[in-house]
Amino acid sequence: MTQSLPERTVPLTGAVAAPAAMPPAAAGVALRPNRPPRRRRVGRAIAITALVVFAVIFAYPFVWLVSASFKPRGEVFDNKLIPDTFTLENYVQVWQEAPLALWLLNTLIVTVLAAVTVTISSAMVAWGFAYFRFRGRGVLFGLVLATMMLPGAVTMIPTFLIWNALGQVGTLTPMWAQNLFASAFYVFLMRQFMLGLPRELFDAARVDGASQWGVFWRIALPLSRPAIAVTLVFEVQAVWTDLMRALIYLRDASTYTIPRGLKSLVDSFGFGGEWHWEIIITASVIATFPMIIIFFIGQRQIIRGVSAGALKG
Repeated sequence: MTQSLPERTVPLTGAVAAPAAMPPAAAGVALRPNRPPRRRRVGRAIAITALVVFAVIFAYPFVWLVSASFKPRGEVFDNKLIPDTFTLENYVQVWQEAPLALWLLNTLIVTVLAAVTVTISSAMVAWGFAYFRFRGRGVLFGLVLATMMLPGAVTMIPTFLIWNALGQVGTLTPMWAQNLFASAFYVFLMRQFMLGLPRELFDAARVDGASQWGVFWRIALPLSRPAIAVTLVFEVQAVWTDLMRALIYLRDASTYTIPRGLKSLVDSFGFGGEWHWEIIITASVIATFPMIIIFFIGQRQIIRGVSAGALKG
C-alpha cells in the first residue's frame, strides 16, 4: 500500500512579495500637501497687511494732489478723491500763468549736467581708492568721509563768496558746477561696489597693454553699472528738488528751476496772493511726474546697486 506524500509548495524564483498595506492614518499624512506652519502664515498675513497700510498712507497725498489738480477752485479742498466737477482748465491755465516750460528746461539742463559730472568725478575718485595701493590711503579716505559730517550751512557762505567773485551768481552754473569735484557719499558708494570687482581682471588687462584710463573706462566703469545707476537716480532726485541753492543763486525768473518756480507761484497765488491753489497744485503734479517715471525706469538697478554695495561693503 503506497502512502501519498504531502504536497510541498515551492516558491517561484524572482517573486516579489506584495507590499504591506499602509495604515489609513499614515496614508492621510503622506498625501497631505506641504503647508507652512500656522505661525508663519499668520506672520506673513500681518506683514502684508502692514505693507498695504503703509503703502496707502504714503500714496494718499499724491493721489489727493492729482485729484485736486482736476478740480475747480471751489472744490480743491473738499477732500474727495473723485472730483464732483472734473476739469482740465487748470492744466491749460498753469502754462499761461507761469513760464513752466522754461523752468522745466532749466531744471533739465541743471539736472543732466549735475548728475553726469558727479557720477564721473565720483567714479574716478572711487576707482583710485579701490584699485590703487599707496601709503595713507585709509587715512585719506577717512578724511573724504569726514567731509560728510560738515553741515551744509558751514560751507554755504564761503561757496557763495567764491561764485560771487567769479561773477556766476544769477546764472545756472553754481547749480551744477560744484559736482565737478565729486561727492563723498557717492565716492563711498562706488568704492564699496568696486572693491567687490575681481582685481585679476584688471591686472590681466594691464598685462595685455591696457592703460590705467583704459582699465577704468572700458572695464571698471561698465562693470559698475548698478552703482552708477544708483548715483544717477539719487543725484537727479536731489537736483530736481533742490530749492536752497536756487533761492541763493537764482535772481531772475528766466533762470528759475522748478523748485524756485513753484516757490514763486506760492508767493503769487498762494499765501501772499489770490489763493488760486489749483494752479500751484497742478504745477506740483507736473513737476513730480518726471521723478516717478525715472524711478520706475531705474528701480531694478537701484535695488540691485544698493543691495550689491551693502553685501560687498
